[in-house]
Amino acid sequence: MVHYENLNSDSIKELLSHYGIQINCSAPGVAIPHSFWGTPEAGRKKNRLYIRADTPIHSILHESCHYICMPEEQRSLPHVDAKGSAMEENATCYLQILLADHIDGYSSSQLMKDMDAWGYSFRLGSSYAWFTQDAEEVLQWLINQQIINSQSIPTWKLRDTYFESRPLNETILKPHR
Repeated sequence: MVHYENLNSDSIKELLSHYGIQINCSAPGVAIPHSFWGTPEAGRKKNRLYIRADTPIHSILHESCHYICMPEEQRSLPHVDAKGSAMEENATCYLQILLADHIDGYSSSQLMKDMDAWGYSFRLGSSYAWFTQDAEEVLQWLINQQIINSQSIPTWKLRDTYFESRPLNETILKPHR
């Protein structure tokens, strides 16, 4: 398992800065604020990511990708749980795999090993099998949300709105005032 202290922190900060995410690093032995899973896992509140030196990189990327993939109105809420759909959770996992290759000294291959070691659960077993054989719908969702392009390259954009759960033929009416 690779931790924040094992890699170049500038590389991680630079990656996350593309999305307006700021890292707050707690001292050793101090509980990490806003962590859904508890210390040493990353915590997030709005665009602030809370970590320690012993926070796993997969956790840093996962919480960051939740922020990237959630709808705009969700990002400003103060809760710890991302409260996303199954598609958002899968998109978070897929995007963190893509972003791992943008961290000096780390890779998507290492991230998937760390995900499996931590206990991420996928229908086909390993994160690699899921990523390469069972994530076409997730890939298309990320492209449709303009989070990545058709070559699976990050656009460095946050998801804008929450259209994914509405049928295409559904019209949303707002009352006139």
